[in-house]
Amino acid sequence: MNKHGKRKGKGDSVIMNNAIRAQELRVISENKGQLGILPRNEALEIAENEGLDLVLISPDAKPPVAKIMDYGKYKYQQEKKKKEARKNQKKIEVKEVKFSCKIAQNDIDYKVKHAREFLEKGKHVKLRVFLKGREMATPQLGVDVLNNIWPMLEDVATLEKAPVQEGRYISMYVVPKKEKKKK
Repeated sequence: MNKHGKRKGKGDSVIMNNAIRAQELRVISENKGQLGILPRNEALEIAENEGLDLVLISPDAKPPVAKIMDYGKYKYQQEKKKKEARKNQKKIEVKEVKFSCKIAQNDIDYKVKHAREFLEKGKHVKLRVFLKGREMATPQLGVDVLNNIWPMLEDVATLEKAPVQEGRYISMYVVPKKEKKKK
């Protein structure tokens, strides 16, 4: 805590204790009971007697609202909730399979086999056709390659993004099919 009563931290702009400038505050105690409108000094004294902090919750209200709480404990609980939420998130892995406009059928089969394996493992797949030199003049060739590949993946994948040109690439995005729950 710095000399003004503000906690230092990442983007932390909490106004508390001696940093509160308002002369009158609507004070809420830790057990959620309203103490009413009190002078700042009296509210600080109550918080100090209980060994807690006076934290400004709503500075724009008339009069400003402050709560008596253990700010360190509150901050710890908030961090704990964030960590728990992050832990429960599912990370989506995206695999990329590259093709060219003049690719042979056996090469397509080989690369599609890998794309199928990725999809069966639950990974998202980005299929890309790189346009070289004069192929940029006819991007439809890349779209045709991806349109020929799609029927090979239809049974295990859902088309999320149809073939689209992104600079020198024609990209198509597929995701694994959702499994229907058995009754």
